[in-house]
Amino acid sequence: YVGRPETDSARQMAMNVLGLGLTAADHHEAALRVKEAELSMLRRLEGSESSILTVQSNLANSYQMLGRLGEALRLRRDVYSGRLKLNGDQHADTLLAVTNYASCLLSLRRFGEVKSLLRKAIPVAPRVLGESDSVTLKMRGCYAEALKSDPGATLDDVREAVTTFEELE
Repeated sequence: YVGRPETDSARQMAMNVLGLGLTAADHHEAALRVKEAELSMLRRLEGSESSILTVQSNLANSYQMLGRLGEALRLRRDVYSGRLKLNGDQHADTLLAVTNYASCLLSLRRFGEVKSLLRKAIPVAPRVLGESDSVTLKMRGCYAEALKSDPGATLDDVREAVTTFEELE
């Protein structure tokens, strides 16, 4: 695929698969370089907004795996904002983006922001994705973790977190 032009869809797909494969093999630095190049190429080629958001999300995964949480958070916020504008708040891609954003915020111990984001999204997820969907479950788990981990948690917060964790088992 190296000799093919950037506009060639097989080359673009090969680049995406390479980045994902490197991630799966825990070669996160190499995956990061491939994903950065893929994003740069998509922007040059004026790729679709949805494609750019998907690659940005994959890039955020690499940043997060490398502990570069500030860079991951910036991309997570951008992807969530972009998905809201592109798809609205009742779309599977937006719900995945808000869950990833909240998870990154949780890693940074920004519990208030996690709770605020997910209070709005949690009622939507079961309607759009289903009660037992992995994103719905991750969202609820992330919310419960923020409730229990917040240094300002009340007894009611801890009870709600425990109840949520029990429901997730």
